[in-house]
Amino acid sequence: MALVEAGLERPGWLARLAQEHARVFFFSLGKLARAPLAAALTALVIGIALALPAGLYVLTRNLASVGYSWQESLQISLFLKDSVTEERGAALARELRAEIGVSKTNYISRAQSLADFKAQSGFGDALAILQDNPLPAVIAVTPNRKLGKAGVEELAARLGRLPEVDLAKLDQKWLERLYALLDIAQRSVGIVAILLGVAVMVIIGNTIRLDIEARREEVEVMKLIGAPDSFIRRPFLYAGFWHGLLGGLLAWILVAAGVQALGAPAEQLAQAYGSQFQLAGLPWTDGLALLAAGVVLGWAGAYVTVGRRLALIEPR
Repeated sequence: MALVEAGLERPGWLARLAQEHARVFFFSLGKLARAPLAAALTALVIGIALALPAGLYVLTRNLASVGYSWQESLQISLFLKDSVTEERGAALARELRAEIGVSKTNYISRAQSLADFKAQSGFGDALAILQDNPLPAVIAVTPNRKLGKAGVEELAARLGRLPEVDLAKLDQKWLERLYALLDIAQRSVGIVAILLGVAVMVIIGNTIRLDIEARREEVEVMKLIGAPDSFIRRPFLYAGFWHGLLGGLLAWILVAAGVQALGAPAEQLAQAYGSQFQLAGLPWTDGLALLAAGVVLGWAGAYVTVGRRLALIEPR
């Protein structure tokens, strides 16, 4: 009534709830700031636990990008019949460029095939005694990289049925082995992430448990005067939020530092193999996801621990 007479309105429940959350939000941050060493050690442990799966994730992403770059060199070799003339073979290569799923073609005549074989095999003198050229003409077809494994196989089968083609060969066993290894690595990252996520929840839960025990008398007094559990729980939940956020931020920094440290050696190794590959770090979207994961794990660990501990604390 006094507020109304003074021209003031009582704030609504939503505004009061927002004010309470804002108060606890900054109160929990200030509490961490008053114990910086303990907060830093907790964040370091959480950061290392989150950085391990994040680092493995970055590694598998880079290996996958290497595999995709190798896929661009994947070719379908069409061995032409001996009856196909050089003019017809060259014309067929031009026709195949218009086929769906074909990126480019390269016609290699029988004479060129023999010359390349002599240059690369070292048996030039032995091959000189042959009266006829035993090597067929070849059309090297580069499939569109967007086709995928099934699309490339279907394209190879379709081109192999052409009347001028004697054999269509697609050598992608090495690529299939690489993708199988990458699939195992990605599943392993998921398993490690789950296990270390549980570890993060345990770490934060133990930190919150110690905080609750240190404030046990305060909790008993709040229960004695009738404070609801949601009110008592809120500061501890925000403490878990801050622990998770700081741990996630530290994990992002550790991963970025690791990529920076390994970038130069990885580039030198790539150059030794004639590649332009560069080690890529954690994209900012994945970095934000790492921060979100830290926050969720921190909040969840605090929620479970606070719920169990409050049930055990009763005012005397």
